[in-house]
Amino acid sequence: MTATEPTAAGTGAGRRALLVVDVQPTFCEGGALAVQGGNAVAAAIATYVEAHRDRYEAVVTTQDWHIDPGAHFSTAPDYVNTWPPHGVAGTAEAELHPALADLRPDASVKKGRYAAAYSGFEGTDSSGRSLERILHESRIEAVDVVGIAESHCVKATALDAHASGLAARVLIDLTVPVSPEQGAA
Repeated sequence: MTATEPTAAGTGAGRRALLVVDVQPTFCEGGALAVQGGNAVAAAIATYVEAHRDRYEAVVTTQDWHIDPGAHFSTAPDYVNTWPPHGVAGTAEAELHPALADLRPDASVKKGRYAAAYSGFEGTDSSGRSLERILHESRIEAVDVVGIAESHCVKATALDAHASGLAARVLIDLTVPVSPEQGAA
């Protein structure tokens, strides 16, 4: 498969949005919580959006944006409930990946400000609107979910989209899991 015709898991039709989940340097090679293949996925997403932006009513990004996430950070992380510091608000690692510099999202949601958050549905935009509200206001019926990490935040976002009544599919060629063992969303 190529980035222009990714493999999808799930179905759905109607007014569709693309959710670009946590494509940030902190989750890519060289970042604080690096996922092998993150930089390649970031580039593939940029190529996909450039070629297929017209398929979507909206493109929405999410970012891990930790101000003071409490016990989510640890100097001795268990990598289940606690993690090393990552996605620290205001740092270059928390910004969108440079490959997405020309993305021009319709909305951007930041999550995990003061507590752990995996799903984009746990965050808000700069005016306090939840992802669910943003999608509802745009009359979105279905979402395609891409980003990092497939096994964690992409999966949680896709599941919450489905739980909120949206048709949700994960474009698996535009995601990467934390490890192959943790597998697909």
